[in-house]
Amino acid sequence: MASNTAVRTVYRLSGVAPTTEAMLYTLDLELLDRLGADPHLPEALGVPAVYITCGMERTEAPWCEPMSRTTGITVSESVRRTAAVLLLAVDDTVYAIGCDQGYRLIPDHLKDKRFGLSFAIRQMDPSLIRGAVSRSLGRARTDISLVPGGAPVPLLGIRDHSRIVRSLGGYLDDLPLTRSRYTHGKAVSAQGGCGLRIALGVEPEALLSDLRTITRICREDMPHQELEFVDHIVPVSAPTTLDALDEALDDCLGRPADGSISACVPSEHHMAYVEATTYITQINSHGALRSDDFDLGYVLTRARLAQPGQRLNALREGTVTLARDRRARAADTLAVTNALTWLETGVSLGSRRFFLMDGEWYEVGATYVEECQAAVRALFSPSPSVSLPPWADGESENTYNNRVADDRPNWLCLDTKNVANPLRPRDQVEICDLLMPDGTLILVKRAGGSGPLSHLFSQARVAVELLQESAQVRADFTAKVARLSGGARLLPNDYTPKRIVLAMLLKKRGSLTPDSVFGFSQITIAQTAKALAARGVTVEVVGIPQGGADTLSPPLCDGGMRTAVPG
Repeated sequence: MASNTAVRTVYRLSGVAPTTEAMLYTLDLELLDRLGADPHLPEALGVPAVYITCGMERTEAPWCEPMSRTTGITVSESVRRTAAVLLLAVDDTVYAIGCDQGYRLIPDHLKDKRFGLSFAIRQMDPSLIRGAVSRSLGRARTDISLVPGGAPVPLLGIRDHSRIVRSLGGYLDDLPLTRSRYTHGKAVSAQGGCGLRIALGVEPEALLSDLRTITRICREDMPHQELEFVDHIVPVSAPTTLDALDEALDDCLGRPADGSISACVPSEHHMAYVEATTYITQINSHGALRSDDFDLGYVLTRARLAQPGQRLNALREGTVTLARDRRARAADTLAVTNALTWLETGVSLGSRRFFLMDGEWYEVGATYVEECQAAVRALFSPSPSVSLPPWADGESENTYNNRVADDRPNWLCLDTKNVANPLRPRDQVEICDLLMPDGTLILVKRAGGSGPLSHLFSQARVAVELLQESAQVRADFTAKVARLSGGARLLPNDYTPKRIVLAMLLKKRGSLTPDSVFGFSQITIAQTAKALAARGVTVEVVGIPQGGADTLSPPLCDGGMRTAVPG
């Protein structure tokens, strides 16, 4: 039985009118002629559409000649590659779908670079992300994370105010696409970056329905709260700022290379970069350089030879072609890229710092405050999982912690019950103040300033790192818990925490809220939460009420916490 869907990569095109003529003339007609492409105007879709097909030339496989020289045996096997691209106007939006080498026929400058990512952050399950590609501003480095079974966003370590997410792959929430109707309860996956790789309906009506659903989601749905940070860092769009940045870079390109400009693989072409063995660079010249790798020195030299004010244009119009074989016929070409997208550099305008990445400018720190505030807000639950009693005036921390543990069955006070520091055994480390029945660590602090809170956050990180990394600390801690509980509390020998609760009383600040946390502490707690999340530990912040001298213990609460510690 034929499948009702097929996995395709679909692109959304910008600046293309939804007409057959406009779509046809956006393509490189010279390239199509050279490839002997056949244009078609399909009527079955019932919308304006252009369908281009071509068979690229049959050539001898590039391994034949060198292997003949190596083995002395002459073998000739041929390679034939095909290409097809379908452009169609769905209402007022133009989409392009490539098959085999068809993606090469879609003009790169027309692709909406954030289309696939925009869909992903709205429809992908944040707890089942299978992979991510991200770039850090100013570091000329691409990080690729792969988790085949899916993992929560924090474990990927991609949430950072200076990190730009280029691609997300994962499982989708339930949505009315054709594949969803034929999955029999199985999760549907997708990959979103510049393009969107997803299973789409094969029949005309099903394909159009799927594309309309995707259009609606991108236009109307809000991003998942756990993924909205992806949209925080966007390219600079102010024309005057862009003009100033381009002018500064053009001037820099006219000077001898000093290391301020570095090379980085364009985000959309990592796979081509891995497979390529030949790079053909053509900038402001009829000739081209063939090299075994991207030649930054050559690119900068060609730009420097251009006239002032034209150097940046020379790079924008220049190309770097990635190919499988040094002979680089059409069948061997993997990608044709804009030369400027291979460069990364920083430019300052007064006190503001900017970085060029993938041919676009980004401002460093533009979302820093927003990201810190969002990270802190996320630590405060509308319905806290733990309710702690008021802290009486004059009551010591140790007395308070013991009182809390005494009032709650199966809670254990570990305040001052330290373990040896493996880095210096004579020193002691306090893992937590309170241990809940489910293995959650609670750290308690009363503070009148940011200093004690910084100690609290550092303690949380140290406790998690030692329990995760040191077998001796794990053994000492689990043994101490068993001994202090009289053998009633048994943690597994390989215990590591999955959750930490930071319980705080801020003196003279009323109830604890994200806004009442000291400014310095907002930064450090955001950093702490991100670091622990990357280690698979969730963090929750709860407030401790201020009590008077005659404060009494409240009735027992947290009834769900009465279970034994899981093994």
